[in-house]
Amino acid sequence: MNNPIKAFIEERKQRVDTNGNNDKLKQAAEAFNIESNKSQYSYNFSWMGRPIIQYPQDMIAMQEIIWEIKPDLIIETGIAHGGSLIYYASLLELIGKGEVLGIDIDIREHNRREIEAHPMFKRIKMIQGSAIDEQLVEQVKEVAKGKQTVLVVLDSNHTEDHVLKELELYSPFVTLGSYIVVFDTIVEDLPEGYFKEKRPWGIGNNPKTAVWKFLKQNNKFEIDAAIDNKLLISVAPDGYLKRIK
Repeated sequence: MNNPIKAFIEERKQRVDTNGNNDKLKQAAEAFNIESNKSQYSYNFSWMGRPIIQYPQDMIAMQEIIWEIKPDLIIETGIAHGGSLIYYASLLELIGKGEVLGIDIDIREHNRREIEAHPMFKRIKMIQGSAIDEQLVEQVKEVAKGKQTVLVVLDSNHTEDHVLKELELYSPFVTLGSYIVVFDTIVEDLPEGYFKEKRPWGIGNNPKTAVWKFLKQNNKFEIDAAIDNKLLISVAPDGYLKRIK
């Protein structure tokens, strides 16, 4: 007897593969990515009352990953308003286990108050400091000790040097079959002169170029192209890195 659930999943897989080769669809998605980033589209969303500053498509992808691997620990660099910390913590609350560790060089006091007052804070820890500081990484090691499944999310400073260093320092925490997700790789795909404000990153110097360099020196990870093909609208193309060995 045919299994309708397996058939649905297989149809979806084939559709995602097809969409990844659909130039017309990809061009439309690229146009939306460029125009929506210019309009600060990601700033329009919240999760359980906290600004999340992410694209909904990427957050759905993160939900799928978290449900699939059911991590004991999610490490995220870059906190901002704390919306993504709250989001990940709420998913872990539904699963019934796990904690989120947020790291930021400057946790603003008003944001800290809101995060600590949130009902999901019971699954959150925060450390203030540079994510690439070796003493801070030692603190992360203590939190990660004994955790069977670890997921890492990088979303702090977007220069190539910083992200590459984060990848080198935090990739060892990622367990087999889990991911290290690098946000804002889309910077490489935006037009020259795109940002009004002067930024320390840009084309040729950004999270995506860091990912490319990292993958040349580390064969334990690969880009999960199926996620890129599924989302199309995303700030993290080439950024979903799965540990395969």
